[in-house]
Amino acid sequence: MTYADITIYHNARCSNSRGALALLRERGIEPTIVDYIAQPLDVAALAALVARLGVPVRTLMRTKEAAYAELGLEDPQRTEAELIAAIAAHPVLLNRPIVVTPRGALLCRPPERVLELLPPV
Repeated sequence: MTYADITIYHNARCSNSRGALALLRERGIEPTIVDYIAQPLDVAALAALVARLGVPVRTLMRTKEAAYAELGLEDPQRTEAELIAAIAAHPVLLNRPIVVTPRGALLCRPPERVLELLPPV
């Protein structure tokens, strides 16, 4: 596994995101950093990321964000496609950090979950 194979979907304002990035750097890993707030992911990229994670998109959403309630996203009838479109339009709805490596992908909350994606030392 090379460091170029590791990507973190990062928000520098988030303590969990900063913590996961720090854990990677403590191990000499400088991942590709995707600031998805400054450069939002489009629907296709989000759908691919959700598929890679293998979890329902709702588990990746920040339900306490104002946009979640304003857009009526708590409605269980909302489809995965509708939820992904909402995240694409409002990237703050995506929970973080998400780390992707050749060993898998995880929402790293708490940040120490990133260690599950790294080879044993």
